[in-house]
Amino acid sequence: MILADTLVDTWLAEDVPFGDLTSDLLAIGHGPARIRLAARSAATVCCIEEAERLLVRCGAEARRHCASGTAVVAGAVLLEARGPANGLLRAWKTAQTLIEQTSGIATATARIVAAARAVVPDLPVECTRKAMPGARALSMRAVLAGGAGMHRLGLSESVLIFPEHAALVGGWAAVADRMAALRRAQPCRRIMVEAKTVADAVMLAEAGAEVVQVDKLAPEAVREIVERTRPLDPAPAIVAAGGINEHNAAAYAATGSAALVTSAPYWARPVDVQVTITGG
Repeated sequence: MILADTLVDTWLAEDVPFGDLTSDLLAIGHGPARIRLAARSAATVCCIEEAERLLVRCGAEARRHCASGTAVVAGAVLLEARGPANGLLRAWKTAQTLIEQTSGIATATARIVAAARAVVPDLPVECTRKAMPGARALSMRAVLAGGAGMHRLGLSESVLIFPEHAALVGGWAAVADRMAALRRAQPCRRIMVEAKTVADAVMLAEAGAEVVQVDKLAPEAVREIVERTRPLDPAPAIVAAGGINEHNAAAYAATGSAALVTSAPYWARPVDVQVTITGG
């Protein structure tokens, strides 16, 4: 995944819209300086490439020691650069924060993926579209670095009928009656529904929903839905969602769910990145 240069320029303009007043006051000019960014703890890192581009954009020559998606140990050097001192100072905090925030999401994602795949080695783990508005591209970048996929990129490319939709068209029974027509109207997309009870999930599966996403049900309830819908021909994909994290992912993986869907990584604690700047 490649983020546009315009984003990099926007990040710089946001933090340094009219020059660096502190550096100007101290008369820190174009003399040579070095910067090093290192992980203070073990992490799955992200946006190392974008941090490099920030530094290069400010006149530095940069060297990456790892790529996004790499699992690093505490103390690992992530990125080094040499260039004009005032340029390094312009890029410093934006590059540091970028790596810290996205690596936090990537690390949390990697832990959920690892927990799930310890039970089912190839089980898909996907993150929802509930990223912070305006930060979806970075959040998606971090999710991919953590080894998961995106559940939905937005409302324009997938069909997922929530209970809130059903309430506006006559309830789940009305949706079930229209299921065949919905499938004919979108032959290249699967019709997904989100159910909050076992009864609704089974009814919608029997009506022909191709993917039944179950929200915040206990693992035992998800397993029951999987077992009750498995004899259907064709059987729908049952997807567990809501409240899934690194501590319970293994239990949900064991239910027979076709995938796990989570928003938990978006609230992860940032990774701490140590920055050292020296002359020369």
